[in-house]
Amino acid sequence: MVRRMALLFLLGIFLLLPISSRGQSSVYLGPHLGIQKSPDAEDPNYLVGATLRAKLIPFLAVEGDVGYRQEKYGSGAVTVKDWPVTVTGLLYPLPLLYAGVGGGWYNSTFDYSELYNDIGFEDETTRDFGWHLVAGIELPPVSSNVKVFGDVRYAFLDREFEDLPEAVLDGAKSDFYSINVGLLFGL
Repeated sequence: MVRRMALLFLLGIFLLLPISSRGQSSVYLGPHLGIQKSPDAEDPNYLVGATLRAKLIPFLAVEGDVGYRQEKYGSGAVTVKDWPVTVTGLLYPLPLLYAGVGGGWYNSTFDYSELYNDIGFEDETTRDFGWHLVAGIELPPVSSNVKVFGDVRYAFLDREFEDLPEAVLDGAKSDFYSINVGLLFGL
């Protein structure tokens, strides 16, 4: 259901792209920082990245995002390091508020502890696809070319963890939420 809605939303964005030539578009690029947590990860962790946001028309924008994050599962049995590359369609129902849906590729390294490496579990890198929902606020420009934003994102990932002995990761969930803040500089 969420995937169908996301696909319809993204299709709508692409159908509306020609309208952007009549509107005044603005493109911004900047860094963002956040804190994120999966329900079964040990502790919340920080994330860092860069955001490219193009406002196509006053109520519609497209965002590209690249970041880095990591989480530990199973009392340190495995550390997952992610380099997500995502695309998001954003709707602005009010000039300051936005909501959106998107998808992305999560380049992930599963780094097993030495204990598990010694018994035959090899570190591995995978590429997983995931969906996300976002809601946030974009403050008016601080100066003519600088904006501040903050948002909450929930990512849906369906990771396959290896079966470690003694059910260390039994049923571990990899979906996560993040709370982000960032600066956007006009290009």
